[in-house]
Amino acid sequence: MAVVAPIWLNVLDETSRLCQAHGRADLIEWLRQKRAQLLDSQLRVLVVGEPKQGKSQLINALINAQVCPVGDGVTTTLPTIVKHADEASTITHPTHVEIGVPRGLLASGMVLIDTPGIDNQDPARLKAPPADVVLLVSDATRELSVTELNLLLHLAQSHAHLAVVLTKIDISPHWRLIADHNRQQLAGVGVAATVIPVSSALRLAAATTNDQTINAESGFPVLLSRLMRDHSAKGDELARASVNLIVRSVVDQLAAPLRQELSIEDSPARSDTMSRLRDAQRAVDELRRCSTSWQNTLNDEMADLISDLEYDLRDRTRRILREVDELFDEADPLTHWESFSGWLDENLIEAAEANYRWLVQRCEAATRRVADHFVDYGYGYDALPRWSMRVPDDLAERVSIIEQPRIERFTPSQKIFSGLRGSYGGILMFGLATSLVGMPLINPVSIGAGALFGGKTVLDDSKSALKRRQTVAKQACQRHIDDFFLRFSKDCRDTARQVQRMLRDHFTALTEQLQEAIIQSFRRAKQAADLERNQRHRQIEQRLRQLASVYEQAQALVAARVTA
Repeated sequence: MAVVAPIWLNVLDETSRLCQAHGRADLIEWLRQKRAQLLDSQLRVLVVGEPKQGKSQLINALINAQVCPVGDGVTTTLPTIVKHADEASTITHPTHVEIGVPRGLLASGMVLIDTPGIDNQDPARLKAPPADVVLLVSDATRELSVTELNLLLHLAQSHAHLAVVLTKIDISPHWRLIADHNRQQLAGVGVAATVIPVSSALRLAAATTNDQTINAESGFPVLLSRLMRDHSAKGDELARASVNLIVRSVVDQLAAPLRQELSIEDSPARSDTMSRLRDAQRAVDELRRCSTSWQNTLNDEMADLISDLEYDLRDRTRRILREVDELFDEADPLTHWESFSGWLDENLIEAAEANYRWLVQRCEAATRRVADHFVDYGYGYDALPRWSMRVPDDLAERVSIIEQPRIERFTPSQKIFSGLRGSYGGILMFGLATSLVGMPLINPVSIGAGALFGGKTVLDDSKSALKRRQTVAKQACQRHIDDFFLRFSKDCRDTARQVQRMLRDHFTALTEQLQEAIIQSFRRAKQAADLERNQRHRQIEQRLRQLASVYEQAQALVAARVTA
């Protein structure tokens, strides 16, 4: 027939499995030691207290043997474990002393552990040997001290059965009053410990004389009865109470970080989400600065381009005008206009093509400078728009041909009239002069002078007509070149503005695409973080339910025993 494990053992094993699920190897090892201790049939009784309270003498009186040294000096320096042995023996270890004594009380499986005195030290620093029952020894000459109360509070967290042994009642006439005050103090701090007044001196004296009355007055029968009852109840009542404390301690340690993770706003998942949010905000701010920067670059580049293009075209047309002036300072438009108009058209077309080529180059350079702002975002040539500029094939057709102006011609009839006008003056002037000497008005001298004056007049009128023709030609060229400059400079400005709008739209779309990618990346990260956080919360809540379940089972162990 299979042996059914005690209920408390199942609860303890379930607690170990939870510790393993939480990755707490330290708690698993501690529970393993507690499990072995509770399954051991021996009852380990730990005796603690301040120095000179009668701890060692208490153990001597319990077994009626002087096994633990007593005296005015420091007597117990290492924990002393007193247990049954067929022959008296003492074994000293680095951390404790083992004493074997042939005594019936010890033969039943009871082990007594004497400890060095605790003198105003932090109870949490106390490294007490494993024990099932704890006896705090305090003499009856005074009430429990603060150190003793703190020690009891600390021990109550890990030991189910505590007792305060009030020693030296034989020398304290008011020990009953002290005992009552101690019970009130224990109730006040919430420590469930029994107060047992005893006298080791009376116990040892009764053992010498075998006097049962003195033995009863010593109070040791009550203490022994309590220890024997605890020993017999170790596998059930004491084990249940101990498992309840053990599980409570383990659950508190496992649940504390879980509750903290649920309650703290700055949890790991939230911290990760906030970090990603800050990273995304920084990326958006950086992209906003990049957007402002590339827009400023584009505006500056295009403004400089338009100004430089206009200056370049103005410079080229002025050089053409200077050459026109130099040409028509010497050439006659009547004879050189055909060749001149072809030369002028070629130069204007060349100026237009050179200006437009520069426009293309500068636009491409401006595009690259703007695209450089997106290099940090992984865009190289990919940031350039999918279009290119070139000199239009119909650029020569856009340059209008200059029309020949109305040029005054010096016709033969005009030359005759000019000659007659000039000769008339000459004949009249010299005829009158010669008439003073008796010569007729028309004479060889006056005729010669008239011929000379007529030729000069024809020559002067011919030069004046040439100057007028040259001036008309220059003015016509000036108007034609001005018209060319106005039309073509406007075409270049319009082209530059169009390129600027195209670049603005292209890089604006690229910026919006990058911003949307950043936002989408953050959204995906936030969704993943939220999902991870929700999963973690569900996992924590499930683990808390498991801890609550094992805690309720541990509470039920004590409740069931109380009911029974």
